[in-house]
Formats: sequence, C-alpha cells, structure tokens
Amino acid sequence: MAKESSFDVVSTIDMQEVDNAFQQAKKELAQRYDLKDSGAQISLDKNAKTMTIKAPSDFVAGQVVDIIGSKLVRRGIDLTAVKWGDAQASAGQSVVKTATIIEGIDRDTAGKINKDIKAQKLKVKVQIEGDHLRVSSASRDTLQEVIAFLKGNDYGQPLQYVNYR
Repeated sequence: MAKESSFDVVSTIDMQEVDNAFQQAKKELAQRYDLKDSGAQISLDKNAKTMTIKAPSDFVAGQVVDIIGSKLVRRGIDLTAVKWGDAQASAGQSVVKTATIIEGIDRDTAGKINKDIKAQKLKVKVQIEGDHLRVSSASRDTLQEVIAFLKGNDYGQPLQYVNYR
C-alpha cells in the first residue's frame, strides 16, 4: 500500500503582528489632525483577543476601524480574522465598538468544511482534531485539489494549509 500524504487545515493569527498593528494605529490616532483631539481611544487585550474602540460618535469609530484595518493589512493579517461587533451607545453621545480576533476552527466551521470536502467525492479522509482538520489521501494530486477547492470557498475566517507531507 502506498504511503498516505496529508496536510492540516488551521486558522492561526500572529498576535505579535496584531499588537504591532495596534501600536501603529494608536500612534496614528494620536498624530492625525482630524482625530487628534476627538477623544477616540483604542485598547487591545491580548489574552482575551479583543480590541475596543471608544469614540465620541459612530463616524469617528468608523474612521478608527479603517485605520486599524489598514494597519492589520500592512502587517499581513487577514481582515476576516477580525469580527467587529455593533456600536454600543455609551455615556452621552459616545459609542463603544468591540472586535474579537478569531483563532482556531470551531466545531461548526470544521463540520462545514468536512461536509464540503466530502461533497467533492474525492478519495480523502478528513479528521477533525480539536481546532484544526487533518486531510489525508494516497494521492498528493488529490490533496492539491482539496487545497484549491478550500481556497475557492469562504468560511468566514482565514485558513492556512500546513504540515504538507
């Protein structure tokens, strides 16, 4: 029997790059003429993987989200990894917006990926292992087809393909 080849489907985010992008956004917020004295603030909680924006208005909060987004893209972080919640009204006219950074593949998404791969009727085995999936097959060409198929679909978070052997 031929040796099986495999790869893992994971969703990881480099939190150091997120922190670097956050620091750059904070610096731009302090220096940009139209936002300098607006009272907007941003904070990052690395452990909880959340970012919070406190702004005097919804418009200013949107501007700050754009700044953070541009810094994340420059740092190589996919914006689908950041899920922004709705703006919550705070004291006075101010608003608070919170974002969560998605890392790892949850059970529902893993099941959907598994179902989509099986629907392709390719000769592969898919195993859900915690927060990642292992796809294995005797044919490396089949694995390449699976990777191309997954890259063509949107699962609401960035996917990486590692440990290809």
